Amino acid sequence: MTDPDPAAAAQLKAVGAADAFAQCCAELRDAAPDANVELDDIINTLMTELWDRCFTQTEIRKAFEGAVSDMNRYAAGEERRR
Repeated sequence: MTDPDPAAAAQLKAVGAADAFAQCCAELRDAAPDANVELDDIINTLMTELWDRCFTQTEIRKAFEGAVSDMNRYAAGEERRR
C-alpha cells in the first residue's frame, strides 16, 4: 500500500478538521440554553483566528462568500438537513 500523495493527504486532513469543527458547533448549539453559543459568534471567531494566522482579508472573504454561494447547490434548496 502506498502513502497518499501530499495533496490527497492535505484534503483528508481538511475534511477531518471541518467535520470536527462542525461537530463542535453542533454541540455548542445543542448545549443548555444558558450555555449555548450562537453560530454567528463561532463564525466570527473563526474569521479572527484565520486573520491571526496570517490569512488575508481577501482570502477569508473569498472563502466565506464562495462557501455561501455554493450552499444552495449542496443543500438543494432545503433550509435544514433532514
